[in-house]
Amino acid sequence: MAEESDKPPVEVDHDEKVDNDEQPFLSHVIELRSRILRSLGLIVLLFIPIYVYHAEVFEFISKPLRDELPGDMIATQVASPFLTPFKLAVYTAVFVGMPFLLHQVWGFISPGLYLREKRFAAPLLTSSIVLFYLGMAFSYFLVFPLVFEFFASVTPVGVTMSTDISYYVDFVLKMFLAFGIAFEVPIAVLLIIMTGLSSASSIATKRPYVIVGCFFIGMLLTPPDVISQVLLAVPTWILFEIGIIFGRLYEKTHRKDLIEDAT
Repeated sequence: MAEESDKPPVEVDHDEKVDNDEQPFLSHVIELRSRILRSLGLIVLLFIPIYVYHAEVFEFISKPLRDELPGDMIATQVASPFLTPFKLAVYTAVFVGMPFLLHQVWGFISPGLYLREKRFAAPLLTSSIVLFYLGMAFSYFLVFPLVFEFFASVTPVGVTMSTDISYYVDFVLKMFLAFGIAFEVPIAVLLIIMTGLSSASSIATKRPYVIVGCFFIGMLLTPPDVISQVLLAVPTWILFEIGIIFGRLYEKTHRKDLIEDAT
């Protein structure tokens, strides 16, 4: 009771509404169904114009590789000229609509959160979207040109480098996902600290294991070349350090708030 009395009246009223607003399970299922249908509807709406301009989308995605190829890309499977652009359009629609999709997730879970939890969750949700897009941009503008230039330089004499469009799209999507998730490391570290699972100092002591883990994950998620592995591992390590810095700032601010509440 003493803890509730220390809260501002607005926060107390909001938290009481959350505690008292117990809805039946069926209403949650209906709400979830509505959110899923909205998300699917957006993906379909985004898919249509993206597929109409799939040639331009593929040209943009494949530019880092085509700049290093001596000729054109190839399609080794009968249905690849249709299925590959279709697959690329679907995933592009998901990537473009990610903010809306995450907003639907937020809209579903936010009614059950206390006001203090919302204050932390909303910035984390926004920053996670930004970091995911930054990871994709990092892989496209920096990693792809270096990796493809390396592959082209080590091609044996007498061998023509011609990449299949289906394999290339799979490679690009895998790299986008790998770097997008890797750039979420600061958010993961901050959530661990905010939820009390560990402290910033305790996480910092695990730094040697994290560094080894970054290079191991880079080895698994990237092609078998040193350049792409390093370009994934080093930024992940740096982002881990950034997460610790923000975690320490949070602990300092949280400790200060507790002292003020006690006095």
